[in-house]
Amino acid sequence: MTSPLSKDINIIKQQLDEIVDKVNHKDFIDNDPIGIPHKFSKLQDIEISAFFAAIFAWGNRKTIINKTNEVLDLMGNDPYDFIMNHQKKDLKAFENFKHRTFQAIDLLYFIEFFRFYYQNHQSLEAAFNPNPEQPYSQKDALIGFHDLFFSLEFVPERTKKHVSTPAKNSTCKRLNMFLRWMVRKDHRGVDFGLWSTIPMSGLMIPFDVHVEKYARVFGLLTRKQRDWIAVEEITECLRQINAEDPVIYDYALFGLGVALK
Repeated sequence: MTSPLSKDINIIKQQLDEIVDKVNHKDFIDNDPIGIPHKFSKLQDIEISAFFAAIFAWGNRKTIINKTNEVLDLMGNDPYDFIMNHQKKDLKAFENFKHRTFQAIDLLYFIEFFRFYYQNHQSLEAAFNPNPEQPYSQKDALIGFHDLFFSLEFVPERTKKHVSTPAKNSTCKRLNMFLRWMVRKDHRGVDFGLWSTIPMSGLMIPFDVHVEKYARVFGLLTRKQRDWIAVEEITECLRQINAEDPVIYDYALFGLGVALK
């Protein structure tokens, strides 16, 4: 892929690194959905709560946090135990749940998938990287996860819109954000860095309106369409700036739009 970078890479790196330094710290957690999984210590609780926080991440951040906490409250704030041990009668409490277009029928399918999955696996990491001996491709990982997630016998057709896939040229913003949380690791302690088989260098930028706006300002994006190809374009530019940890600059591009206001 041809890079659109026209500015001096070292200048861009210096500017982005300065913004990252202001945003990538624990104070950021309090007002961001990533703060929710930070309440837990068990691997599976972190994964489940982070997944819901990421999937619900469209719209107002306060609402995203409240709605994720609502789901966790219904699970007794013990999500892994609830998913593995709940009885059918326990699911009635979820019947009135709604977050924008995400409704109870969608939530119940998510719960059913997690029960199915965790009966056979210790971590969601294998759902995104089932063949760690092979070179990692996040595009392939997301396509494979989508197929796995909707592999149960009963899948509400409407639920499929809530888990995106590059196969449909989606930006997959929420899943890319979830993977950033699970994979990235540094001394700042915002991202969890719990998964070791996925390289940080293989992560893709979570693409939203804030990232798009400032990616264009910095000359990281020329594509007009908001799609997976745009995600690849930005991420490839960021790899030129930081090959080992390109999505650290999510803090800068997102932070310029939201956190530093």
